[in-house]
Amino acid sequence: MMELTDAAFAELTTKISKERGFGCASYKDKCLRRRIAVRMRARGVHTYADYARVLDSDRDEYDKLLDALTINVTKLFRNWETYNVIAETVVPTLWARPEPAIRVWSAGCSSGEEPYSLAALFHRHADRVGALGQLASRVAVLGSDIDARCLVAAEQGGFEEGDFADTPDDLRRRYFATTAPFTIVPEVKRLVRFERRDLLAQEPPPGPHHLIVCRNVLIYFDRETQERLFDTFHAALAPGGFLVLGKVETLLGAARTRFVAADGRERIFRPL
Repeated sequence: MMELTDAAFAELTTKISKERGFGCASYKDKCLRRRIAVRMRARGVHTYADYARVLDSDRDEYDKLLDALTINVTKLFRNWETYNVIAETVVPTLWARPEPAIRVWSAGCSSGEEPYSLAALFHRHADRVGALGQLASRVAVLGSDIDARCLVAAEQGGFEEGDFADTPDDLRRRYFATTAPFTIVPEVKRLVRFERRDLLAQEPPPGPHHLIVCRNVLIYFDRETQERLFDTFHAALAPGGFLVLGKVETLLGAARTRFVAADGRERIFRPL
């Protein structure tokens, strides 16, 4: 049976934060305990102190732990109904703006499924309006994540069969290779760049961006951290831009007075 005292847990999470710069204090305790327990079972240890010794003796275990803690679960066009609203409402609205550039930020992008999906929607719209020649100079998509290993995979732009579960057939045929590793087409891949960024770090947000998508990330943070991230996103959004959250996420605190719903069902908001 695992030894799960609060003191031992606090000692382990302090060690992780200090040695790897991972902000354990901002995550919900229940989530951290559950995912650390997964790694403890995988290594056959029963106390937090024993697991700390595993981290000291096997540095690769830190990578496996951080991969577990950062919840890298995603698909291309995940929850298509949300992407459909982005495609039919958000993308045309942004394309019609007078600015020469449209900047998009996928915050917590994991292995690239989200930023590539967004880039494909902009490509499809530009094609529909006969403006593909403007695309490369107008649209720039940033994918950021704390997990460096995920970003390496994202840069490659290749995917597995299971990643397409939510992808409409026409988008799959148009934008991905027909054989494994099902790579994204070059004209879309060129629109996307990646960088390692810790959302919890005290650093200025990138911006201004016209569309920020951060889905199913905030739910793992405590309320104080969520409110701080809403401040970050508000500061990073250009006037008239859009913020897209996950289906189970909602605005908290002061953010309720700083954003207005553009589509409440799909959790799409605009800054006031």
